[in-house]
Amino acid sequence: MTRKKEGFEAPVERYETIRHYIAALLEEGTYSAKDLSNIVRIPERDVCDHLEHLQRTLNKTDKHLEVISAACRHCGFVFKKRDRLTKPGKCPSCRSIHIQAPLFHIE
Repeated sequence: MTRKKEGFEAPVERYETIRHYIAALLEEGTYSAKDLSNIVRIPERDVCDHLEHLQRTLNKTDKHLEVISAACRHCGFVFKKRDRLTKPGKCPSCRSIHIQAPLFHIE
């Protein structure tokens, strides 16, 4: 005999892979990893892994993943030379932890 757990919802039916869904979202607009995490309902770390793979895949096509660099909300420092797609922990200039996450878009 099986019992249903309270609060259990059936998973959302998807017609494509998560990576295709993320790519479709990024072609339509600009999102942070946290925004994508909330929309797709996967952990933010997994979103960053998918974004890295998308970046490598799109380099072989005429499209590319545009990254709008993270910036410090306190002093305005912009992380232009950062290669990683994750949000930085602290500002190297003022040591503030109030960082605007990088934004992503496919062009």
